[in-house]
Amino acid sequence: MTLRELGFDGDAEVTGLTCDSREVKPGYVFAALPGTVTDGRKFIEGALEKGASAVLSTGELDLPVPYLASDEPRLNYAIMAAKLYAGQPKTLVAMTGTNGKSSTVEFLRQIWAYAGHQAACFGTLGVQAPNGYRPLTHTTPDAVALHKTLSELTHEGVTHAAMEASSHGLDQYRLDAVKVTASGFTNLTQDHFDYHTDAEDYFMAKARLFTELTPVGAPVVINTNDEYGQRLVKMCEERGQKVMQVGWSGQDIRIDEVMPRAASQMVTLVANGQRHKIELPLAGEFQVLNAISALGLALVTGVEMEPALKALENLHGVAGRMERAGQTKEGAPIFVDFAHTEDGLDKLLRSVRPHTMGKIIVAFGCGGDRDPDKRPKMGKVAAKLADEVIVTDDNPRTEEAGSIRKAVLAGCPEATEIGDRAAAIREGINRLGPQDCLVIAGKGHEQGQIIGTEVIPFSDVEQVKLALKELGHV
Repeated sequence: MTLRELGFDGDAEVTGLTCDSREVKPGYVFAALPGTVTDGRKFIEGALEKGASAVLSTGELDLPVPYLASDEPRLNYAIMAAKLYAGQPKTLVAMTGTNGKSSTVEFLRQIWAYAGHQAACFGTLGVQAPNGYRPLTHTTPDAVALHKTLSELTHEGVTHAAMEASSHGLDQYRLDAVKVTASGFTNLTQDHFDYHTDAEDYFMAKARLFTELTPVGAPVVINTNDEYGQRLVKMCEERGQKVMQVGWSGQDIRIDEVMPRAASQMVTLVANGQRHKIELPLAGEFQVLNAISALGLALVTGVEMEPALKALENLHGVAGRMERAGQTKEGAPIFVDFAHTEDGLDKLLRSVRPHTMGKIIVAFGCGGDRDPDKRPKMGKVAAKLADEVIVTDDNPRTEEAGSIRKAVLAGCPEATEIGDRAAAIREGINRLGPQDCLVIAGKGHEQGQIIGTEVIPFSDVEQVKLALKELGHV
């Protein structure tokens, strides 16, 4: 493909595209993108040495290869990626919100598959497709990785795909060349305030999915449990979108009643005036909300109600999302969850309570180099909703771990502080009585702990198994 075919002057052949100078090969266009951490223009010289045939960036530069000047290079990068790595599944759903995206797209994939479609999903947990699993590095991959993924899925025969749409990805135009069939919204709570200036900035980044990237005639499914969902409904209706409202206050699919059982929940729904009762094989009220969002998206993409409801009764949980990592010999369960925000931790602990006769013990920490404002707030939630709190390290990154724990402890001064996460998990298990429950929050499915700039192999689930064995529960 030539530069002209990619929307720029020139007949130079282009063999690839990247914004990582280390990945440049002869014939590649190097996108020197301005970033929040570093400026891609610093790496132009290295990209040229590796054979870049053109450079995309902002401003004016005098280079020995064609220079593709743009006021919005990230947008051009996305458009070029879609052309170079063409093809996407016929049905493509994009899901945004603070919490619940990963579970919702996975549940949607399972419903589609149950209905007989070749289905896939991708995001924080990687790519799950009929051909198996493969990892991804970001919730919403960079535009090249995104379009390569979509193209690969198409060539594998996937017809239905669901993807997570992060606020970063939406703000940085990563999805702008994607053809969205339908979109969904879970909720919006405090997160990523290290990137966004405030809640309004965060919300408007999410809203781009609906106001700019989803076609006017396409359906959208919105959980209306919070003010942002209700506000988004009005924005979409004003634009002429076909809005399906779901949740406890949903006008189209309303949760009428949830009765918790030991490892499942009896859920009564009202959809289009009809009552439906199902047994959802998952614990936690938030999982009901995720399942209902997935149900709505399945319905608006052509799945009939009966098989969709049947699929809900056969759902499998998502790794690191209220995952039952083990239990003591007396039967006390240990859950691992990704909850890393004030709202996420609140929902998690409230969801565990109906399933727990005894104490709830929670072990968690907060990530370094991320929004510091949420640390005491998460501590306060833990102190309020759990019976015992252990504050430990999450991914301290380049911050001093002790100062992060201190900020969390400001919200839960009675908590036990154990910096070593493995030791904290072991202590939590050691405290469990027969009817108690341990919740380990913050890292979920992650297989490493980021200390400084290094990633140390670490899995909460594996640490639970090791501790259970060491403490004689296996």
